[in-house]
Amino acid sequence: MLKSMYSGVSGMRGFQTKLDVIGNNIANVNTVGFKGSRVMFKDIMSQTTAGVTAPTDTPTGGVNAKQIGLGVTVGSIDTLHLAGSPMTTNNPTDLRINGDGFFLVSMGGDQEVPFLTRAGDFHVDAARNLVTSDGLFVLDSEGEQITIADDVVSFTIGQNGMINQTMADGTIESETQLGIGKVVNPEGLEKIGGNLYRMTANANPDGTLVSLTANDAENGTGSIIAGQLEMSNVDLTGEFTEMIVAQRGFQANSRIITTSDEVLQEVVNLKR
Repeated sequence: MLKSMYSGVSGMRGFQTKLDVIGNNIANVNTVGFKGSRVMFKDIMSQTTAGVTAPTDTPTGGVNAKQIGLGVTVGSIDTLHLAGSPMTTNNPTDLRINGDGFFLVSMGGDQEVPFLTRAGDFHVDAARNLVTSDGLFVLDSEGEQITIADDVVSFTIGQNGMINQTMADGTIESETQLGIGKVVNPEGLEKIGGNLYRMTANANPDGTLVSLTANDAENGTGSIIAGQLEMSNVDLTGEFTEMIVAQRGFQANSRIITTSDEVLQEVVNLKR
């Protein structure tokens, strides 16, 4: 009797978590570079009321075990690192990675391992540094801050991340290249807000991160497309469908609790 009640409680908790994740996905449907998440469930250990009986040489065959499930729990909350749709802005500092890899950004100072992001809405600040919307420095392939020289009149960024700077005398300099981080297991990255990810020991071996270049076939990094941004990969149709499933699942589990309570009430009333 009580097993069904506790199973219903675990189901309500699980679907509440699912609704929380769906709500966050929908809230970030217009967030640049956002990667949606999903909730995967798994059953809790079952109670065995009768064990297995193996077949014997007698005419009696084997008997299966009798087990009662004890509910459900959250197995994992996965971040789906699927590519989002491109949005053309024609802004030269808006960048999109067409393929695998992350932009490397840093707060400066003594930060050894940079943060990673897929949001390429960059800007040039008053000190002519290439920065994010939150003022974090965008790093080059050497792990250094990218600064546009004072005598540069314009610049473009190629698909390999090379910054082609047109000088005041008309010459073009191409000495700085954007850094790209490659991650073995992107789902192992830790979200820290602000469209940023932090490296972990389950994302790369020992949590190491090497600065690579874009459009590198050997390392498998994607090309950089200037004038475009990667939009959120959240599919509203799928999210609303999962919301309906989560809502009905929550209601069904609440009905289990209500029914179990009614049965317990009948047991209590037997003495009357």
